[in-house]
Amino acid sequence: MTADADVTADADEADADEADTEAAGSGAKPVAGRPGLLGRRRARRRVSTSQRRRRSSALVLALGLLATGVLWTLLAPGGNAASASDSNEAVRQGRALYLQGCSTCHGLGAQGSSTGPSLIGVGAAAVDFQVSTGRMPLAAPAAQADRKAPIYSDTQIAQLAAYIDSLGGGPEIPKVDDTALDDAALSKGGELYRANCAQCHQAVAQGAPLTYGKFAPSLDESTATQIIEAMRTGPESMPVFGDRQINEEDAVAVAAYVRHLTDAPSPGGFSLGKYGPVPEGLLAILVGIGGLLAVCLWIGARQKR
Repeated sequence: MTADADVTADADEADADEADTEAAGSGAKPVAGRPGLLGRRRARRRVSTSQRRRRSSALVLALGLLATGVLWTLLAPGGNAASASDSNEAVRQGRALYLQGCSTCHGLGAQGSSTGPSLIGVGAAAVDFQVSTGRMPLAAPAAQADRKAPIYSDTQIAQLAAYIDSLGGGPEIPKVDDTALDDAALSKGGELYRANCAQCHQAVAQGAPLTYGKFAPSLDESTATQIIEAMRTGPESMPVFGDRQINEEDAVAVAAYVRHLTDAPSPGGFSLGKYGPVPEGLLAILVGIGGLLAVCLWIGARQKR
């Protein structure tokens, strides 16, 4: 209705303008009581056109904003703000745990001290390995930290790892699931283990002594994640095996092989620590030959009677 009225008004004004123009061209005098009618009508027409343009611009702007909102809803990545908030909270909680239980040896800023090395750049994997195996926090200085029950929960360990990782990065905690272990090539893992690990950890991963009071620990209690973390971070006297030496697939194969060694049943009975022929021969000497000597002495004692 408004648009029709505007069109009618414009048509009337145009007719009036034409009439005024003809009157002006013929030399006729303007109608009494209508001074400046042509100018007023033109002004009203300009105002009406300006209003229509503003309404059109507002409509286009509203449609543009609506389209922008729809596109943002469809294409914007979800959960980024929540993930960043969760990460920051984990770092804050980890810093509080660090200041309480680790800063005495490693310094307030993890820069290290005379009693503990710097933790800047060691990465989350090193923290997860040391703390999840109970080696850290260390109760007292020693030649080597022993494995024991961890004093932190899994959530607290993750928070500590997040804080140390925020200081300088480093190896990340590997993600190893049962499917990856089941699909791993045990033969390849065995070759790599015997070539790189058996010299210290013994052929069946039972550990062995080293020099200066140190030792290569048994891997019976180690999880697949901890095995790969040790390979990537090189705790104690262990060398670091990077991606260029042992890639992720081969690292999982080594972990699967170690778990196979430690979890495999012993069909022959007591495994004697899986140390090989030495304890088996010792047991044969002590039990077998000792038993035979005992029988011989018993027979000789009966004959004397």
